[in-house]
Amino acid sequence: MSGVSGRVLVVDDNKVIRQLIRVNLELEGFEVVTAADGAECLDVVHRVRPDVVTLDVVMPRLDGIKTAERLRADPRTSHLPVAIISACGEHEVAGVAGSGADAFLAKPFEPAELVRVVHQLMQREPRERRERPESGGPDGGDEPAAAEGRQDEPGTRRAGSTPGTH
Repeated sequence: MSGVSGRVLVVDDNKVIRQLIRVNLELEGFEVVTAADGAECLDVVHRVRPDVVTLDVVMPRLDGIKTAERLRADPRTSHLPVAIISACGEHEVAGVAGSGADAFLAKPFEPAELVRVVHQLMQREPRERRERPESGGPDGGDEPAAAEGRQDEPGTRRAGSTPGTH
């Protein structure tokens, strides 16, 4: 995969949004695979083996929150960085915090902000090493990775924090 920065699985039920995200990430050298909802995501995630997953919240069959929870519950995908990209309101953000998402990006978003968030998630160490330190430290793994010294980075918010208005 010479020249490719990594593989991203983009999950959104809106074809136009999927295409917008795909084009912006491909322009930055990412390989992009798409899925139309959470159920399709869970069907293809093991086959495409992405480095990052982006999820919309409101989708048919299986929404983004439940999809993120299932990705976290499966040992084969629990390490995958997950970014929630959604137009959800503040009352729905509480569900994002419990899903185990690593970042939250509000729609509408700036393409540069999307790329920055995906790059940041790509550069993180695998989740399982962060959450299960070999020393058996006190880290319970309940906080999203974005909380680990990255709260002040533009474009990445700790899941569960109140996103800014756009």
